[in-house]
Amino acid sequence: MPTSPTHDDRIMIVCSDVHKDYRVGKMTKSVLKGVDFVINPLDRIGLLGRNGAGKSTLIRLLGGVEMPTSGKITRNMTCSWPLGFTGGFQGSLTGYDNARFIARIYDKPYSEMRAFVEEFTELGMNLHMPVKQYSSGMRARLAFALSLAIEFECYLIDEVIMVGDKNFREKCKEHFFEARSDRALLLASHSLGMVRQYCNRAIVLDNGVAQMYEDVNEAIAVYEAL
Repeated sequence: MPTSPTHDDRIMIVCSDVHKDYRVGKMTKSVLKGVDFVINPLDRIGLLGRNGAGKSTLIRLLGGVEMPTSGKITRNMTCSWPLGFTGGFQGSLTGYDNARFIARIYDKPYSEMRAFVEEFTELGMNLHMPVKQYSSGMRARLAFALSLAIEFECYLIDEVIMVGDKNFREKCKEHFFEARSDRALLLASHSLGMVRQYCNRAIVLDNGVAQMYEDVNEAIAVYEAL
């Protein structure tokens, strides 16, 4: 059955009556309409919804990339930027330069950041190139590596695990679902098998309204009936 938000001292992230509107010409499009839910430590939440339902918008709001039109998002623990979101890169800088910038912001030794990015992205000499010359897949690999190099308490994932070849996808799954099994995550994915395997709760987003389900299979059934 659907569940209502609960509040206790373990809560990591709280969405309270969150709305998001966009101006489209002279019209206003309401993408999110009064979204309420909480993410607790160790939660692994699948985010389900048809294309255009607002999944990416919700993840950008949670990551602080955009602000809600109204309502409030409270973050009590560290939260990653949305994995899959590459708009934060400085395009004229190289992959290495972007890694150096992130290392400074989060006070992480650049040598450690560089070594991890080299190993994880498998981009080789491309890391010397300006990011604006990267393909979308290369940018996603770099964004993924930079997020994983910082130890966040909650990770926001927007389909990015699907980039790259099979070996790279397996590496992504290992880092998220095994090496970081003690972290919370919100996973927006059309892969129902992945949601079943890795998530303990799920949100169905439809017509701007988000409903949390404690039973992942029930959430999937609701999603498939949309």
